[in-house]
Amino acid sequence: MHVLVVHDYGPLGRVLLETLRETHLQVSPLLISEVDSVELTALANWVPDDTDLIVNALWLADPELAENDPEFAHKASFSLPVALAEYASEHNMSLLQLSSSYVFDGRKQSAYIASNPGQPVNELGNWQWECEQAVRTLLTRHILLRTGWSLGRFLRKVQEVAARSDTIKLPGKCHGQPVTVTDLARVITAIVKQIDCGAEVWGTYQYAGAEDISLYELGLAIAGLPGIPSGLRVVDEMADWAKLEPANATMICTKIRNTFGIKQLPWRSGLSEELGLLSRQERQSEFTD
Repeated sequence: MHVLVVHDYGPLGRVLLETLRETHLQVSPLLISEVDSVELTALANWVPDDTDLIVNALWLADPELAENDPEFAHKASFSLPVALAEYASEHNMSLLQLSSSYVFDGRKQSAYIASNPGQPVNELGNWQWECEQAVRTLLTRHILLRTGWSLGRFLRKVQEVAARSDTIKLPGKCHGQPVTVTDLARVITAIVKQIDCGAEVWGTYQYAGAEDISLYELGLAIAGLPGIPSGLRVVDEMADWAKLEPANATMICTKIRNTFGIKQLPWRSGLSEELGLLSRQERQSEFTD
């Protein structure tokens, strides 16, 4: 099976390509360095004719970025994935598309299941929910994979605040489940291998790391890591950027376990590795710049 991985310069694309290349699959990368400048009508020039599965590894998990740049959020979270779905439908291909827990408004008192409809409350969730609905309509052979919080995003947030202040505000009222890049790449690879075996497993799935945690507790866990300033104080307060966070972003991940045999792994065990991935990415960016 020929798998085309659509990716940017973020760590997920790199780690996923490395993981997939350890399999017997034929794997091709499609780097999109600037989503804003992508010509969506030119997909025929990018996608090899013999592609069986398109994996869109552009992982959008930062609602703050989406609010600050709504045009980018629209194109990356909706226009590009929908164009890929349309192309896949016309050329007998399949599509694996990422979504996130931000499609939910967080008002549910228990964890969300895969069949719960989206009710987004921010720009990112809105376009991801619109994308989910469009992909379901356009393409039967699709996998929609909702992810939990990007652990890397909150590591970066703590680093950014620690660089200018000795205090970071993180609300204890917001709960979710982080997921690391390496773990997400493992999950995507496991799904792709099952598709390669001919499994008819199309539909919507959810994955996040094991353990529900509040943003405040997550901040405490991050503050204790090597490389994070030791004097950083985490306080249980609502920062302006955190107002975009639903109170409940927790998801039940039994469907993906029952269908693919994919078990949730503890995100805590990947904290140091995720921080290392971010550090390497920053060094590479400085070198290329």
